[in-house]
Amino acid sequence: MNINSDYSKRAVDLAADAVWRRSPAPGVERRMLDRIGDEVAVATSVVRYAPGSSFAAHTHDAGEEYLVLDGVFSDEHGDYPAGTYVRNPPGSSHSPFTREGATIFVKLRQFDPADSQQLTIDTRQASFRPGVSPGLEVLPLHQFGHENVALVRWAPGTRFGRHVHPGGEEIFVLEGTFEDEHGVYPAGSWLRSPAYSEHTPFSTEGCLIYVKTGHLSQAA
Repeated sequence: MNINSDYSKRAVDLAADAVWRRSPAPGVERRMLDRIGDEVAVATSVVRYAPGSSFAAHTHDAGEEYLVLDGVFSDEHGDYPAGTYVRNPPGSSHSPFTREGATIFVKLRQFDPADSQQLTIDTRQASFRPGVSPGLEVLPLHQFGHENVALVRWAPGTRFGRHVHPGGEEIFVLEGTFEDEHGVYPAGSWLRSPAYSEHTPFSTEGCLIYVKTGHLSQAA
C-alpha cells in the first residue's frame, strides 16, 4: 500500500477530509496520512482507540514516535494523557491499550538507526521558550542528526518571513488554524512539504502545531 509515498511532492490531508480505516485490532481505527507498506510499514497516521480497546504486543524494529491528542493512552510501562510525547527507539516493544479511549498521532519506522533515545515528555507541563519571531513560542521535543521536532505556538496575527526548508517540513495542527500562501489548515490537518520547499506561514486566529524539519531529504 502506498499513500502519499512520494516524499519529493507536497502532501496535505485536511481534517475535514479524514478517512478512517479499520485496523486488525477491534475498536482501533486509523487515518493514514502517508504509508509505504502493508501492515508492517513506514507510516504516519492518526490512530483512534475506542474505550477498552488494545493492540497486540509488538516490537518496533525501526522505532515509534507518537503524540497523544486526546484521552489516555497506556501500555505496560505507564499511562500517557493528552499532550504526552513519546519516542520508543528501534528494538523497543509494548502492548498498548486504553481504558477510556484515546487518539494519537504516530510515526512508525522513521528513526535513524543510531537514534536510541527513549523519551517521554508531558508537553502540557513543559515550558515554551520565545521563538525567533515575535508571537512565536517553541517547545523543543527532540533533535538527532538533521531531524528536529518541536511544538510551536502562534499568537493570533503572527506572521513569519518567507523561508526554505532544505530538509523538508512536516506539520500536524493541534489547535487553531495554521495558514500559508498555499492554503488554510484547521486543527487536525496534516501537511508535508518536500526538501527545499519554501513558504510564508502565518496564523490569523492563532494555533499550536507539531512540526518536524530536516528529515525529508534522505526520505526523498
